[in-house]
Order: sequence, then structure tokens, then C-alpha cells
Amino acid sequence: MARTNLLLSALPKRERLDVLALCEVVQLTFGTVLCEPRRPYLHAHFPLTGLISLVAGVDGEPAVELTMIGREGMLGASLLLSVDEAPQRAIVQAAGTSLRLEAAALRRMLPESPALSRRIGRYLHEQLIELAQTAACMQFHPVEARLARWLLMTQDRVPGDRLQLTHQFLADMLGVRRSAVTIASGALKHRGLIEYSRGEIRVLDRSGLERAACGCYGMRHA
Repeated sequence: MARTNLLLSALPKRERLDVLALCEVVQLTFGTVLCEPRRPYLHAHFPLTGLISLVAGVDGEPAVELTMIGREGMLGASLLLSVDEAPQRAIVQAAGTSLRLEAAALRRMLPESPALSRRIGRYLHEQLIELAQTAACMQFHPVEARLARWLLMTQDRVPGDRLQLTHQFLADMLGVRRSAVTIASGALKHRGLIEYSRGEIRVLDRSGLERAACGCYGMRHA
């Protein structure tokens, strides 16, 4: 059974049903690019079980993750501001399902849906805070603590304790060399917090991983 998108579930029943009537459930396949920077949104997505990463790169370097979107939010929130172009690339980080809504349909509905507009506005505010915190985190915190935070944030949005992630993918998301991820994940494994093999990471000690993470994770949950 599909999980609920929390942004939509917080709406009054009438507005929620109006949105759902225009949505279709689609599969999110790992690695699929949902939008590109400076190109118009075709659809908004409200993830149910999948996970979407917003990434950006400079000067030909591999893209680094800025933030992630799970069932707590949506892709395409900037449509609220009458900004039709996507600010970053959006790529599916974990396979799952999503409610997909045509961008044009969302734009038409916003002026007559005050609760939806407020919820999207609040979510945009939360995204801006997380983007700023991620920038500071990348500058000042060690890779091991950042990796622990990233794994926790992913597990918050993806059910279960097993995450399908390679070291190279983690390196790209964290903006570091693969060798740095190997060292950091090895340290977490040595402490009994995770185990990994063949592209899968399993969280063994959630509480210990929270203690290993940088304070940015605690700030998000304050």
C-alpha cells in the first residue's frame, strides 16, 4: 500500500481531494532525471515512497546534493512563486512511487487553494533553511559526521533499515572523493553503527548513528 504524502495529508479534505483528483500515481526509477535547471517544470511531484535529490554542479565537477525530497514535501514548490523554471536538477535517489501533477494544473489551482498555497510556502521556507544548513555543513563538518547525517536523513524518508547506495553515489552526493566515503563508512562500520556490502548499507544502530552525526541533523529535528 502506498504511503501518504504528508504535505497533502495536512490539507483540508476538500482541497486535498481536489489535488488528488488531478494527480496520477507514477513509478520513480533510480537515476531518473525529473527536471533540469533553467528548464520549465513539466510536473510537480509529491513522493509517496520514493526519494528525490536536488543536485548542482560547477565547472564540470560531479553534481553534489543540496537537499532531498521525500514524502514530507514536493518537487516543484517554486511554482508557488510563479517561477516556472527549475532551479536545480532533480534526480531519483531511491525508487518508489509519487503523485504526479501537471505543472500547469498546479498553477491554475493555487489561487483558489489557500491551504495548499500556505503549505507549499511553509515547505519552501523549510527547504531554504535546509539549503543554508547544508552549505555550512559541507564547509565545516568532517565527512564521517556528514555521512551519518545523510544516512539518517535518507532513512527518515525511505522505509526500512536497508539503503541501496554505492560508495561512488555517496561520494557524489556529499561532494567528496570516493576514498573519503570509504574511510568514513569504514569508521561507522567499525563502531557497529552500519554494515555494507555490494551497494547496500544497513543501519544497525540508529541511536548511535544519531550521536555520530553532526549537529545539523539535530537542528532539523529541533
